[in-house]
Amino acid sequence: MVLGQKKALFLDRDGVVNVEKEYLYKIEDFEFIDGIFELCRHYSHRGYLIFIVTNQSGIARSYYSEDDFTHLTNWMIAAFAQKGIAISKVYHCPHHPKISAPCSCRKPEPGMLLEAQKEFNIDLAHSIIVGDKERDIEAGLNAGLFESYLLDETTQTQHSKATKIVTRLKDIWKNNVNTQ
Repeated sequence: MVLGQKKALFLDRDGVVNVEKEYLYKIEDFEFIDGIFELCRHYSHRGYLIFIVTNQSGIARSYYSEDDFTHLTNWMIAAFAQKGIAISKVYHCPHHPKISAPCSCRKPEPGMLLEAQKEFNIDLAHSIIVGDKERDIEAGLNAGLFESYLLDETTQTQHSKATKIVTRLKDIWKNNVNTQ
């Protein structure tokens, strides 16, 4: 790791931070996934900055607005803060390739992770991504991350490019208690 660079924990939002609900933008529909606070606390105590990287095509589809997304995001960040967890930044892609044209930020493209690298001096090779879809894992690989976890609570995924497939978030941090 280059001197001064920081490690990051990148989290997908829908399906990792919160229970997947189609085009979620209302606080009353938001439900945190069991173990998310413990996972973040574990890595935060080890010096990782925490980022959320999320595709939000509902904005391009006009299901909700940027303001709706920002309102929910601010509430979510405050909920983490109440648990003593700092979210360094939430990056989102409001695009959809069939509506607003292809972009470099929509996962599996690495744009959001590369933006965090530039803005926060992140050492991507020593950072981690947790996602619930293969495109999350591919975004990490495309950005140069070596460690990734695919969260599959249904146990249906047989193959992934992820370092490991897990069924619960605690399977990540409990197995890595010595992570430095």
